[in-house]
Amino acid sequence: MNTILQPNLTERELAAEETVSLISSARVEDARVFGPDEEKIGHVDHLMIDKRAGTVSYAVIRFGGFLGLGEKLHPLPWAALRYDPSLDGYRVGITRGQLDGAPEASASEPRWADPDYRKGIRDHYGAMPLPPMI
Repeated sequence: MNTILQPNLTERELAAEETVSLISSARVEDARVFGPDEEKIGHVDHLMIDKRAGTVSYAVIRFGGFLGLGEKLHPLPWAALRYDPSLDGYRVGITRGQLDGAPEASASEPRWADPDYRKGIRDHYGAMPLPPMI
């Protein structure tokens, strides 16, 4: 299990919120993300949830930089992530290089309401290869 905890939740409180198939969003944030070659490419910064459908649409991945400087945020379609217990993180079917050229997300300039931005994300990833099922 991911040992990165939100400061206001204890390990016991998080464990009470999980099952074999369900995970608390507090555990998903900061979870490690690995490419198909098991290279760590970043961490989940946050999730974007469709309010009407009640489903996760995107995981915004934080990667690059050093000591928090120069980090980039990139949204990935949630369906592209697969939890891999052996890595204690999520596996994706893209490499760090493919993520580097992807559309960026920005907390200072949110663009989620722009349909062209969301279309750009879909167009960039296209028929993105999914990681293998574990």
